[in-house]
Amino acid sequence: MPEPVTITPRDNASNKVTGPVRIVDAEGAVIREVPEGEVAFLCRCGHSEEKPFCDSSHKRVGFESVVRASDFPL
Repeated sequence: MPEPVTITPRDNASNKVTGPVRIVDAEGAVIREVPEGEVAFLCRCGHSEEKPFCDSSHKRVGFESVVRASDFPL
């Protein structure tokens, strides 16, 4: 059985998504298949020219966000 998909919001940066996972658009068309153990980096800042993927625009715009598990109620 494959490992579960892991999504890690990185400090002041993108979401790191560890596969296996299928990334699809709003109509269900496959954008990218990420095999087990491989990663994709998804934009969190909203400024990427390569959405939904990160192109490091967060560095240029000074995006800041630090997410910790204790920030969310269970």
